[in-house]
Amino acid sequence: MERKPLYLYDLPPEVLSTLTLKADATLPAQLEHETENTSRRQSLLSVASAGSSAGGSQSCSLCSLAFTTVQEQRDHLKTDLHHYNLKQKLNGLTPVTETEFEKLVGELDESISGSDSAESEEDEESARKETTLSALLKKQATLVDKQRALNDGDEEGGSKTTRGAGNQPLLWFDSPTLPEKTYYGIYRAIFTPEELSKEDSIVDAIKTRQLEKVSMAKPPKDASSIPATYNGRHIFMCMIGGGHFAAMVVSLSSKKTKHSLTGPMNREAVVLVHKTFHRYTTRRKQGGSQSANDNAKGAAHSAGASIRRYNEQALVEDVRGVLSEWKGLIGSSDLLFIRATGNTNRRTLFGPYEGQVLRSNDPRIRSFPFNTRRATQNELMRSFIELTRLKVQQIDPAAIPIPAEPEPPKSKPPSKPAPPKLSEEEETAFLHTAQLQALIRRSKLPALLSYLKTNDLDASSFRFHPADAQHNHHAPTVLHLAAAQNSAPLVSGLLTRANADPTQLNADGKTPFDLTGDRATRDAFRVARSELGEAVWDWDAARVPAALKREEAEQRAERERKEEEAKERERRRVEEQRLEREGPKVMSGAAVARRNILSGGVPMTAQEKREEEARGLTPEGRMRLDRERRARAAEERMRRLQGS
Repeated sequence: MERKPLYLYDLPPEVLSTLTLKADATLPAQLEHETENTSRRQSLLSVASAGSSAGGSQSCSLCSLAFTTVQEQRDHLKTDLHHYNLKQKLNGLTPVTETEFEKLVGELDESISGSDSAESEEDEESARKETTLSALLKKQATLVDKQRALNDGDEEGGSKTTRGAGNQPLLWFDSPTLPEKTYYGIYRAIFTPEELSKEDSIVDAIKTRQLEKVSMAKPPKDASSIPATYNGRHIFMCMIGGGHFAAMVVSLSSKKTKHSLTGPMNREAVVLVHKTFHRYTTRRKQGGSQSANDNAKGAAHSAGASIRRYNEQALVEDVRGVLSEWKGLIGSSDLLFIRATGNTNRRTLFGPYEGQVLRSNDPRIRSFPFNTRRATQNELMRSFIELTRLKVQQIDPAAIPIPAEPEPPKSKPPSKPAPPKLSEEEETAFLHTAQLQALIRRSKLPALLSYLKTNDLDASSFRFHPADAQHNHHAPTVLHLAAAQNSAPLVSGLLTRANADPTQLNADGKTPFDLTGDRATRDAFRVARSELGEAVWDWDAARVPAALKREEAEQRAERERKEEEAKERERRRVEEQRLEREGPKVMSGAAVARRNILSGGVPMTAQEKREEEARGLTPEGRMRLDRERRARAAEERMRRLQGS
């Protein structure tokens, strides 16, 4: 019997007639956690078995997540959730789920990393941006310090309070159909407070929930098929967070199937209506919503911020529109299972607003008594199975370990020798190295020269620390690194304004000129030789070719630029001819002007232009056009860098 997926609302008579509440209906915390993990794996397998095909076995054991593709797994390894759980594991703490992490981020009062507005070079030099992960860790460290201070004060005063663990989510029942010391588990959230207050009536409450199987045809896919009401018993389930929304109304009467006892339970579920959509509202790789960032740092004025603000409002309207369409079904539901992380998402559901459907004081509302993932239709179905399936657990009180008396800590030899303490000079060298390398990689010439002058650093004698590091092996000086980055403006500025020595050698015996990789950077050395003169440095030892006047270099660069533009015009002409043959003609300048006149003088946005160009193309043609756009954008960036 324990191998069959037992459905709470359709239990076999031999189980229903012998079910009794366990004398001690609670379970030790460690067994409760183990049961939850086992049930989660089973429900995930049940949902996956009903899919068309498996996408792969990629997973993250640390975060307890599964992925359909390798790329999804790789993207997950770069997220703040994975990095946070790594920190938790290193500190000997329990990793958190995606929902718990979103809740922690949503409760942050301080600003998060990144900025949507442009910053000046001086601001970039002085500002230290903070990531979501660092902000969260800083906040938790502050809370830990405060808690330690309170504990210390309690211990000095001779009293210390502890919080209770609260009610565990599962109730346990005994039945002769199970082996000895094995019990059925049912979630408390299924019952009303009145039923839970009377333990003797819990089994009777389960008996009143038994429903007959129904034969229901598959509903049509059009929107007009949404039933205004439904006479059978049903529940409403909803998840919202991070711009994702998923909701469904599912009947508690299961469908009649040929393999009801062996097939996956989601094939027997009768989903009356369901809706899932996503809006781009969260700041990518930075976490948090746009409204949270605006409240913390002021309104940003970038295009991405405007899109996110629009999508936040659109998400609110879409969600409330769905709730309004389902008002009859929601009003007649037995229970409302809702997960809404953050104040913004709760205001979206519970308002207040005109025509409000959900109310926060509704006694039918329940939170999901287990960890949930991103809001999707599969996750809702998994949660429904988890809530309505009976858990089976072997409980042996004799096998539960009794916590031993605390023993005084024994001194253990350190497993690893402590790293040597750095001197003040070494710490300063580390700091200068990090700052200088960051400015060089971002090509911030004014900030770099200002940093060298402010800290009284010699561009010729200062070498990056530590010298034996792999990234400092080939580029030990600022001029080496600037040349290796192919940054002609930095090379010119360091030679002519910072008096950098071009004869310095790296560990491989190469000068900065030997590390250059393009003509513009090599010309910067030759122009500096012409402007500084032959007596300043031994240019032959620096392996710099003959001097080149700046006018000659600029003329050659201008000539090459015009040649490239001519090639680009020819390439675009050929591409336009190809697009004319394969798809609709791209709007010309005159056509765009006519369109602006007809629209009242409002020019087309970049998005409208892209949509107009792609209109009527096949998917293959759209892909080719998208590749051409990215190539043109990359070429434009390269020309701007060369021109600067």
